[in-house]
Amino acid sequence: MNVHSFHRTDNHPPVKVGVIGGGIAGSTIALRLAELGIQVELFEEGKSLVNGPPICHLHAGGNLYREISDQQCLTLLKESIDTLRVFPHTANIRPTVIAVPQRDQGDPEALIPRLKLLQDTYRQFVEADSHNRVLGDPGQYYKLYDRSKLEQLARASIPAKPGSPDDWMIPVAKNINLDKFKFPLILVQEYGLSVFRLAATANLALEQLASSKVNTRSTVIDIQQSHESGSWTVTHQQFDPTIDDHITHSVNVDYLINACGYRTGTLDNWAKLPRHRMIEFKAAYVTHWAECQGVWPEVIFHGERGTPNGMAQLTPYPDGFFQLHGMTEDITLFRQGLARSTADNAQPTLGRSFIRKLKHGWTNSDIDTRTDRAISHMAQFVPAYQTATVGGKPLFGAQQIPGDDPSLRAADISFAGRRYARTEIVKASSALSAAEGVIQQLFIEGLVPDMKDDSFPLEQQFPVTSGLSQEKIVTKAEALASERGYPQALAGLVRFEV
Repeated sequence: MNVHSFHRTDNHPPVKVGVIGGGIAGSTIALRLAELGIQVELFEEGKSLVNGPPICHLHAGGNLYREISDQQCLTLLKESIDTLRVFPHTANIRPTVIAVPQRDQGDPEALIPRLKLLQDTYRQFVEADSHNRVLGDPGQYYKLYDRSKLEQLARASIPAKPGSPDDWMIPVAKNINLDKFKFPLILVQEYGLSVFRLAATANLALEQLASSKVNTRSTVIDIQQSHESGSWTVTHQQFDPTIDDHITHSVNVDYLINACGYRTGTLDNWAKLPRHRMIEFKAAYVTHWAECQGVWPEVIFHGERGTPNGMAQLTPYPDGFFQLHGMTEDITLFRQGLARSTADNAQPTLGRSFIRKLKHGWTNSDIDTRTDRAISHMAQFVPAYQTATVGGKPLFGAQQIPGDDPSLRAADISFAGRRYARTEIVKASSALSAAEGVIQQLFIEGLVPDMKDDSFPLEQQFPVTSGLSQEKIVTKAEALASERGYPQALAGLVRFEV
């Protein structure tokens, strides 16, 4: 079967899939189905697709999370490779440096066995299919730096354009106090991921696909399932600018996908399909470092999550803009920011202050206070960073975590009842895996023929998406950043492959 289109037969009449929620998971699933020619209708409350929790990292190997299992790391590696193959223009191609402070109980040597496992696995992926070579040379997946090498690099000139692992390490070596760290420091080919270029790709591709219908500024207010056929009726209110009011519509779909992110439990309650989950409110802070010299890698300073010494994450963008995470309750995490579902309610209940931020945004006072804390947290490791200033409003949202393990990072989709699925991605790279799960489930439930065909390269399974030019995606991404009130630099390209 040609995967470029879904040719319906008498045994498989036309099928329409409803997707509620236009975040990364919902948009990716809608895109995958529409590329196959399956009719899909997407409902999104916002003005455009792909909003939500702060996203800045691909997680190609899960190296930011020393607490997760090797299996989760391997899953994230495979999912990240697939993501880069389908969405190549969404990557910020630059490595990540991992540093363990002296005050931390961790040992950088303990990270090496996992890095070797990931490197070997990546090499096997590339040997099996050359298209998988999206994280650079497998032989340079990571590199270790002892103190003497870093002291040597600290005396070197900062290159205008990094061309080797050592070039990337020079700004770090020049700006940290080596006495405060354990050795080795590690440089690994973990890339960045642009939420704005992801959003641009989804918006542009779905606009072009005749098999997709996107309803933005549309709030779903009810879902009802037919006991006889199993189909669903989705009732939604869509804003009509011509009358400056909402109009109520009802749409019938054969299969329903709950991709509501942190509000997934609300639909589960309506569908009477309970699920245990957590949601966590998180934020990352946009800063501007005018005195920044050179092109920086991303840098992760390990620390115990939730304590005052929590991990610090420095994510670079063009023009001196950096996104900061500080995994303390005063910066990225929040006191009482983790909520759990109950036996009577599948929707965890966040506090009023979090709901207010999600609905109405932040006060200037909150922005300044927390961003200043993030800058000071980073300046513990990069003293010169103390001169950085607020660069914009935070990137923030509530992240869904299925089950009861708050350290879970690799999850995709679950199925319940009849003709109902819920996305449960924690990391953006898991969205494609969720989409594949939907396609397989549609086949199992007899709604579509077997559509799995490995004879076509992954890129060819997304012909419309793959046909989008980098220039068009970046232009749209910059427009979305401005529309959402963020610096255009956050949508700009960072592409320096080693």
